[in-house]
Amino acid sequence: MATMLTVFTPTYNRAYTLHLCYESLKRQTCKDFIWLIIDDGSTDNTKLLVEGWIKEKIVPIRYHFQENLGMHGAHNTAYKLIETELNVCIDSDDYMPDDAVEKITSFWIKYGNEKYAGIVGLDASPEGNIIGTGIPENIKRSTLTDLYAKYKVKGDKKLIYRSDLTRNTPAYPIFPGEKYCPLSYKYILIDQKYPLLVMNEILCYVEYLADGSSLNIINQYKRNPRSFSFFRKVAMKYAPSFKESFRESIHYVSSNILIGNMKFLLESPKLFTTILATPFGVLLFLYIRNTNKRTVFKNN
Repeated sequence: MATMLTVFTPTYNRAYTLHLCYESLKRQTCKDFIWLIIDDGSTDNTKLLVEGWIKEKIVPIRYHFQENLGMHGAHNTAYKLIETELNVCIDSDDYMPDDAVEKITSFWIKYGNEKYAGIVGLDASPEGNIIGTGIPENIKRSTLTDLYAKYKVKGDKKLIYRSDLTRNTPAYPIFPGEKYCPLSYKYILIDQKYPLLVMNEILCYVEYLADGSSLNIINQYKRNPRSFSFFRKVAMKYAPSFKESFRESIHYVSSNILIGNMKFLLESPKLFTTILATPFGVLLFLYIRNTNKRTVFKNN
């Protein structure tokens, strides 16, 4: 039987923490997976570290080095390279429970098919506390959008996707000088096709480090306004309610003011909503321009 799962890890100068992920993969009760490391232009000793792990031959590792494109650029590369049926991203500061691979693969063998995009499971802190809220036990399948908007689930969740979907869904855009596009872009598009199977199990332990994108979202917003504007247009188009569309429109307005694009009304997929949101978008722009506040929100 072919290997079913690729665990992929985008990393940039994280040699000091990457071993946590490696150690958790060495402990997996099921070894039928591939660990794909996308080294996004690291200048530390990541390559030497990984070369040593490859020589150990404990975990099957594929290592790919590229110029620094940012988290979303690393995801683009991973999705091109992945050949297994399923994939899951485990960030360079995160790690998996010892039985995570076994649970994912056995669950998909039992319940998975072409009617589903993949699996949604739980993230937890290193102490074992679920990030945000759990998923109501009666929900067996749902899109990611519905989990948050309809069922009021909160916090990051672990996403395991069919690789044909992540590969064939349009790639994250790469704007010159920008290094971050919200990963939710692809998830929203996949939501329009298939729901996810719900697996109420902890599949990843996450650590929010001071140099991670989770803790620097305001700075990301300032540095990557074109990427955020692009994302907000997609989020507005597929928003599940007027409230959500209005919120996305506020961010859309703010991002376009940041890049000096005064044609944003003409380019909006929801003109009336964007007109209503414009005064609030101006206020958000002023707040972002004048604040150094850090906001924790990992997947956005």
